Amino acid sequence: MRILVMNPNTTASMTASIRATATAVAAPGTEILATEPLWGPESIEGHFEGYLSAAAVLDRLATLDTPFDALVMAGFGEPGREGAQELLDVPVLDITECAAQMALMLGHAYGVVTTLDRAVPQIRDRLLTAGLLQRCAGVRGTGLGVLELEEDPERTVAVIIEAAREVVRDGAEVICLGCGGMAGLQEEVAAALGVPVVDGVAAAVKFAEAVVGLGLTTSTQRSFAPPRPKVIGSWPLSSHLAGVAAGERGGVRHSVRNTEFSPKTSGI
Repeated sequence: MRILVMNPNTTASMTASIRATATAVAAPGTEILATEPLWGPESIEGHFEGYLSAAAVLDRLATLDTPFDALVMAGFGEPGREGAQELLDVPVLDITECAAQMALMLGHAYGVVTTLDRAVPQIRDRLLTAGLLQRCAGVRGTGLGVLELEEDPERTVAVIIEAAREVVRDGAEVICLGCGGMAGLQEEVAAALGVPVVDGVAAAVKFAEAVVGLGLTTSTQRSFAPPRPKVIGSWPLSSHLAGVAAGERGGVRHSVRNTEFSPKTSGI
């Protein structure tokens, strides 16, 4: 099977880290593809950037011509998953719900360690909507911005461990890493804390393998029925931006940085 992992921001180095984690846990015979939007914020740290990212992700998905059997959305607590479920005819899983669901199988209460404190209400809202907040002992920010996670790996791990200890003191028996940029750090954090630590990317890949293996996909009754055909102005953008990035004239202004985020860069 082929699983597409979508980094919701436009930082290609973070896509590479997410891809590495997903590939490491994938079963033999599972191929991992990873990409990011062609436009949008370089990191997501709030509702404004979250909704921009959701539109960019849906735009990217609408123009991909590579087949895949399941989609993993690697944004923690961010919007857009439901739109992807309407758009695609394959299973769609996000790392927020998958991390929490797996944590609930391992302990009575779980906690989440994330980036900035401003992300905490957004994550709590997402868990509440998913029906997973009741057994959440706490969500705590580390004070690190998303892009800071890659600057000093040793400091990043130390700060995550410190925040996780506080959540454990609040009653968490399992810790979820609350950012796709924390992918791959679970073993170091678990060794320091002595409790299970769930990486959302890894959890979502294993859930995706299970769902595809069982021959299941998203229900199209009511909530996630395909979008009704209608005119959407200037949609989609990604195919046009890809042409501009390849050197074609199209009249769309874009940053120099975003010309690097092409299907080739993403390994698709």
